[in-house]
Amino acid sequence: MATADILEPISDPRIEEQISAVREFNRFYTARLGLLRRRHLDGEFSLTEARILYEIGSHPLTTASALRDTLELDAGYISRLLAALTRKKLLRRATSTADGREKQLTLTATGERAVARLNALSTSQLKKMLANMNSADRHELVASLHKVRAILGRDPIPEIRIERLTAVKGEALAILQEYYEAVHVVQRDRPGSLQKMLEESGSGMWLAYKGDEVVGCVILRRLPSIPHASECKRLYVKPSARGNHIADRLLDAQEEFARSQGIEWIYLDSYDDLKAAIALYERRGYRLCERYNDNPQATLFMRKKIV
Repeated sequence: MATADILEPISDPRIEEQISAVREFNRFYTARLGLLRRRHLDGEFSLTEARILYEIGSHPLTTASALRDTLELDAGYISRLLAALTRKKLLRRATSTADGREKQLTLTATGERAVARLNALSTSQLKKMLANMNSADRHELVASLHKVRAILGRDPIPEIRIERLTAVKGEALAILQEYYEAVHVVQRDRPGSLQKMLEESGSGMWLAYKGDEVVGCVILRRLPSIPHASECKRLYVKPSARGNHIADRLLDAQEEFARSQGIEWIYLDSYDDLKAAIALYERRGYRLCERYNDNPQATLFMRKKIV
């Protein structure tokens, strides 16, 4: 039996439509907020200069390297901008007491007045925009902005890799144990029988890694009672790793290997309560079939022709 990560496959047919939607929104809001104008808020500074002044005003004693990381700007470019703002007597630079190679940045009195003007202009611009909305729309807008920021601010997903085992490892036994507990498996694999299975033709086990962590597994076991057939077992993805299409990648690796071994059919058993897993199998081409084993927990049997 198996549980699974059931989100859409990574080859999402809507990706081009989604890219187009993001680009269209970018064009809309950059024009709507006046970000394409030569001078930000029709003042004396470019958008980048204004943002640098704002960051320094909000974080006194910040450094050029910290600004570079925050704004994701080229080191040479930000150095030239800081030099220009210093010449205009908007910034003050002093050697850092923590690192003599760094310059700590603060606003001069002139710089503070410039930032105050920018903030007032920005507030006025946004007040005019929000004044054209009712209270419910303003609330929805702000909530949507928070959601967009949360999504875009997430850490990048670590690389997912799938590896086929040639020998039983502790991490394989550990995730199988987690799987057994998650779906209350009665008939469990012993390390010795698992190793024997790995050495049989038409059989194998795959682990999914997210970074260095094992987050998923699947087993393929040869079915001696059915010619040219193997059985999919122990498909499992940790709850914390779901949403990365790992179940599909495990099944892809399993099916590719099965074809190379001359396997024509892959069978599996499950039970009715695992609705999400059953939906995954159906999406991948598995269809209901007659009982083919004596698993006392199984209530549903499926198979897929892979050649």
